[in-house]
Amino acid sequence: MASQSAVNDLHDNTVVGEEPKPQEPNVNSEDYDYENSDYDSDSLSDVSTKNKEKSRRPGDNAFRQQRLKAYNPVLTVKTVIPILIVIAVVFAPLGAAMWYASHKVQDMSIDYAHCEKLASSDYWQEIPEEYINFNFKSKDRDVAKPQWKLATDDSEEFEDERNVCRLQFEIPNDLAPPIYFFYRLDKFHANHRRYAKSFSEDQIEGKAASEDVIKNTVGQNCQPLSVNKEGKKYYPCGLIANSLFNDTFTSTLTGVNGTSDDYEMTEKGIAWASDKNRFKKTQYHYSEIVPPPNWYKKYPNGYNKDNVPDISTWYQFQNWMHTSGLPTFNKLALRNDDDTLKKGIYEVSIGLHFPVLPYNGKKFIYISQRSVMGGKNDFLGISWMVGGALCFVLGLTLLVVNTIRPRRTGDVNLLSWNREQFAKDEREESSLTNVEKD
Repeated sequence: MASQSAVNDLHDNTVVGEEPKPQEPNVNSEDYDYENSDYDSDSLSDVSTKNKEKSRRPGDNAFRQQRLKAYNPVLTVKTVIPILIVIAVVFAPLGAAMWYASHKVQDMSIDYAHCEKLASSDYWQEIPEEYINFNFKSKDRDVAKPQWKLATDDSEEFEDERNVCRLQFEIPNDLAPPIYFFYRLDKFHANHRRYAKSFSEDQIEGKAASEDVIKNTVGQNCQPLSVNKEGKKYYPCGLIANSLFNDTFTSTLTGVNGTSDDYEMTEKGIAWASDKNRFKKTQYHYSEIVPPPNWYKKYPNGYNKDNVPDISTWYQFQNWMHTSGLPTFNKLALRNDDDTLKKGIYEVSIGLHFPVLPYNGKKFIYISQRSVMGGKNDFLGISWMVGGALCFVLGLTLLVVNTIRPRRTGDVNLLSWNREQFAKDEREESSLTNVEKD
């Protein structure tokens, strides 16, 4: 019987006119004789590899299958109103405190951009009101108005660089340290992408960067001011360094007519602490480099072994290389952290080298104190108070509206795809209620 069954199986698996196909071995069978089989080892390896082929499916865990637990709050009137009131209670007092701290800062600014045109070289003149902004505690109307006078500095080689603007101003009450002396520029758009990316980080770090590096570094490079016509590299290269603010300020606020003592200030500490590790003395030989085009009056004969700038100690340059995101900005020039600026009249002299009128800009001196929130910034506190007030008004409005016209919120039955069924259920419930009443 077994013999007959085998014959029938062979007959069923054989096509008429064709030879019977050999049966494939069971590669998973432990009894199979691999050595005497008709299949070579490579064929068996291929089959095994296919069986062990890894799936592309991500691992079956909560992170890869996006099954992490999440909290999706349903914003109802009962939750939104308390949140708005809490925000108002927190924001309004904090905003008031910030505004008060900022309002206590005493400062003054003088726009001296028109000094060359309006000031006399023969006598002192009062500075027009539109160029002055004073914020002091003292409201004494007898405070002397700031004055200016145009002078010359004959030590300057170029005649158009000799003008000096002398400013006299009164400090009506003592100012506690620290005292900061800034210069401010207006309408100077340093955030233009081509300008802001035009510098060499390698040069700043003191490396003797090659022409290829300063011209072709991706992201930031010195184009279009990399090398001059002779192929010498500009140092420091780029548009930012070329446009360096170069008005000069006397480091001493000189007391006038014995009204006060001289007040000494310094450049030390005006740069960011992190700049000490960034700005390094260059490794270039002076013969390899030339000053940027706009520096030719400062270095009329180019660089030599004694005059190559050491940017590791040039703090005003370090400050200038931090471009501002807004067209009006302050840059720290001098400071005094220890001494009180006494009440009195002071004079400061400014070497006029940086033109701003050709592009309708302005330049100021700005003397200020510091608060716990930093410099004077009323906008920050006001914005917090306004935000708190808006939250309070919104919370109160929601409370009144919900009291007058309450409505269901946070109910999944009100979703668009559930409304039809919800309405049907309500009708059925209503009809059942009416039947029970009858």
